[in-house]
Amino acid sequence: MAVTIDAPADEVWPWLVQMGSDRGGWYSWDRLDNVGQPSAREVHPEWQDLAVGDQLKFWAPGRGLMDAYQVAVLEPNRFLGLHGYSDLLGRTLDPGQPRPSGYMEGLWGFLLNELPDGRTRLVIGGYQAFRPRWYGRFFSYWLYIPVTWPR
Repeated sequence: MAVTIDAPADEVWPWLVQMGSDRGGWYSWDRLDNVGQPSAREVHPEWQDLAVGDQLKFWAPGRGLMDAYQVAVLEPNRFLGLHGYSDLLGRTLDPGQPRPSGYMEGLWGFLLNELPDGRTRLVIGGYQAFRPRWYGRFFSYWLYIPVTWPR
């Protein structure tokens, strides 16, 4: 997915680094991603510190805040790379241990390409893997696509 934004990359970047349910939200459907709390409509200075290894949170119904993605790559004003690896209940797994029979793993990247006219092209890409595979098909076709594309 990609969109051109009428702002330079250094004005777009602060919106990316404040993502997370305990921060600025996920800029998606707030009822789904933020338990009805609206995503941030302004940049918050207190949410601008982000480092490789930090965990971004999501809100799980009945479970509260949980780790969603770990910051894997951080190149300010250019690229934010996230990695998530959890069991099917959302508990973070150790990538150094053998893989269990059921898990979710995902990569999510946000690339900012500054354009000559001062605008920025935001390119978002990712990959999700699920085991067992039937779980992945269910999640992708019935939840992920309907939630991410209409926005």
